[in-house]
Amino acid sequence: MATGKQKEAARRNIGKARQAQSARAHGEDVPRRSEGLNTADKNRLDDQEFAFPAERKEPLTDAKHVRNAIARFDQVEGVSDAERDKAWKRILSAAKRFDVDVSESDWRDLAKGGKDRKR
Repeated sequence: MATGKQKEAARRNIGKARQAQSARAHGEDVPRRSEGLNTADKNRLDDQEFAFPAERKEPLTDAKHVRNAIARFDQVEGVSDAERDKAWKRILSAAKRFDVDVSESDWRDLAKGGKDRKR
């Protein structure tokens, strides 16, 4: 279940997407962020372009991937809390770079759950 902060961040992100869609409908040339990464593109990425570089999990190449990394953060298995701390810093940095609103200041504030997490 999403928190109020998460819902508000989602509303802001949806608002930005609607503005871009409206601008495109009115003839403006608003570039799309990305259509995604294929396996070959992902294999060419530098380790530091991932939230979890040792595992090469959760690429942070555009806004879509940053949002996905946040959503799947607790699903990454076999990493320590120290590695999660470093990954969260990378995600926050990428979120700022790609103008993605993040309501949580710490990864521990994310929704509880995940296969590898004991709470």
